[in-house]
Amino acid sequence: MKPARLLLATALLLTLALGLFAFQRVGRGGGRAQLAFPTGPDAPSEFYFSRLRYNSGYASGGSFGYGGFRGGWQQDFPRADHDCLVFLRRLTRIFSPSEINVVDIDSNSLFDYPWLYAVGVNTWTFTDEEAARMRDYLMKGGFLMVDHFHNDDQWARFMDGMSMVLPGYTVEDLPDNDEIYHVLYSIDDKFQIPGEQYINTGRTYEQNGFIPHWRGIRDSHGRVIVAICFNMHLGDAWEWANTPEYPEKFSGLAFRVVLNYITYSMTH
Repeated sequence: MKPARLLLATALLLTLALGLFAFQRVGRGGGRAQLAFPTGPDAPSEFYFSRLRYNSGYASGGSFGYGGFRGGWQQDFPRADHDCLVFLRRLTRIFSPSEINVVDIDSNSLFDYPWLYAVGVNTWTFTDEEAARMRDYLMKGGFLMVDHFHNDDQWARFMDGMSMVLPGYTVEDLPDNDEIYHVLYSIDDKFQIPGEQYINTGRTYEQNGFIPHWRGIRDSHGRVIVAICFNMHLGDAWEWANTPEYPEKFSGLAFRVVLNYITYSMTH
């Protein structure tokens, strides 16, 4: 082979190898996986991973507002969201090259993103106008997944806000045979998914939230519109999935559950 052709072939092979490496690499200890997808605000996307930014009224005795330091809405952000989105791209055919989003309740873009993830919802508070916007969002086909709150006291605080958003609606324990657990993966065995404290303590529970509950709220047509992960911490399971000390059985279930929720929200 002539030197020029040899150099060209070597360059092409190196480019291909680097492309595959960029697609496949996953860092250790919470590192980032790099994927060969176009990204940016103008990239077309079938799905947007959108986190709800809300007012916090219970944390440390005062409201942090939308941008406040350590507001309840931003726990595990952005690593958990990013790593979940990486696995969505790897394990499904949903085309989602877009970057992660943070969506304010009072923003006009709220209705552009029909799937929302919210954490620490025991701290959330709503004005009447905000509650009405969230209700409108859900009634127009939106889907809300809530995560990472524990014990009876935090449940009551979560319900203070949820009752403003959906007054008169019933929270139910979702049965194992519900379609939401079989729309992509068949999930028959669900268990408590712990936060990072499991690595040092071996405890699956936080703040005396001993019993996990997979709950939901349906609209008048029977569609699940709010998926409730209570006494669990799926966000940590996504974030710590690449840490050898965090068991795969927890992160594996956490990813299967959220991918089912996403698929369900896009098909129902």
